[in-house]
Amino acid sequence: MSPRSAAGAPGPISLPGDPPGGRRAALIWGIGVSVYCVAVVFRTSLGVAGLDAADRFGVGASALSTFSILQLLVYAGMQIPVGVLVDRLGTKRVLAIGAALFTLGQLGFALSPSYGTALAARVLLGCGDAMTFISVLRLGGRWFPARRGPLIGQIAALFGMVGNLVSTVVLARLLDERGWVFTFGGSSVAGAVVLVLVLCFLKDHPEGHEPAPVRHRGAGSVRRQIAGSWREPGTRLGMWVHFTTQFPAMVFMLLWGMPFLVEAEGLTRETAGALLTLVVLVSMVVGLVYGQIIARHHAARLPLALGTVLATAVVWGAVLAYPGGRAPLWLLITLCAVLGACGPASMIGFDFARPANPPERQGTASGIVNVGGFTASMTTLLAIGLLLDSSGGDYRAAFSSVFVLEALGVVQILRLRGRTARLERERLVASRVEAVHVPAKA
Repeated sequence: MSPRSAAGAPGPISLPGDPPGGRRAALIWGIGVSVYCVAVVFRTSLGVAGLDAADRFGVGASALSTFSILQLLVYAGMQIPVGVLVDRLGTKRVLAIGAALFTLGQLGFALSPSYGTALAARVLLGCGDAMTFISVLRLGGRWFPARRGPLIGQIAALFGMVGNLVSTVVLARLLDERGWVFTFGGSSVAGAVVLVLVLCFLKDHPEGHEPAPVRHRGAGSVRRQIAGSWREPGTRLGMWVHFTTQFPAMVFMLLWGMPFLVEAEGLTRETAGALLTLVVLVSMVVGLVYGQIIARHHAARLPLALGTVLATAVVWGAVLAYPGGRAPLWLLITLCAVLGACGPASMIGFDFARPANPPERQGTASGIVNVGGFTASMTTLLAIGLLLDSSGGDYRAAFSSVFVLEALGVVQILRLRGRTARLERERLVASRVEAVHVPAKA
């Protein structure tokens, strides 16, 4: 691979000591992504059960949105601590703790007799969920060469989309046919299965590629680790890319897509479910395409991210402004197809943070990036719920809040892009010089 893209920006490079990848790496990493896949199933299961949850617990739009908001609040709040834990404890321990917590949370949600206990169960689920994705990214970095980073990240997200697909297809049907307790309680068995796989088979790194020991001294070293990651413009740019691209699809899939399509657009639940499935399928395809493009042309990162934001804003605007109150089916299909690109575009944020931080800070930096999208999602979920209650169920007014956060994110991306590109070029030159002057081993 050429170390420089066609546009002149630095491309991914292989560093001395890169892990070799291979079949064993794929198997070990597959265990990690299976944990993440199950976590996404549990996270998004409420998206197909929003109307059922409102009936079961007797709550309105604001209280219903609290389920997802609280879950995302816990998730976002834990990302930086989880990143530090992954850097210090390793992937296996953190993934095992996460799998145990989200399994207990899903089972507790199935058996909750009241709104309060159901909220507590979603908090527990959010804690476990928060420990998965950062761990999977770190696991991929330990088992595969650095040049595979963009593609590995997109494939990890693809497995998350598989989990989303399971929610929209399998859990939705089970909920309709077998009821609440069977659906949520039965699905928790998958969490127990992946927990056993992690404990029995997962390894943090291949033999001969142990990370260099890093001395940690109390809370001061944690603060320095977080501050060091935050000072990097690439980390902050990655966070704002994640912030701006992820939340439109996350809000749609996590909670408000089904009610919007059924109550505001007049679709049947079956048709609405098919459109939610379309979002997932498009995400799976686009993720592979984006990963391949970025692996070959690193300069494509920002155009792909900003292009996705622009397309999302244009199509959402067309749907919300369509005369007559209801958009035609072809326009709703277009909206769901465009939303399918949001998840893959959010993964680009990690491709800005990765080259900006040394290996011992990768988990911390990824945690900072991951805070972005989930903070935006949490804010938008709350805004939509409040606007729906205050406007008497006007989905068009409520969903207009999407444009405010997109504008904020774009401004921050444009502000940080120049400094990030300059530092990446400087580090590429330094790494080449270092590689040339590495003394040969005796």
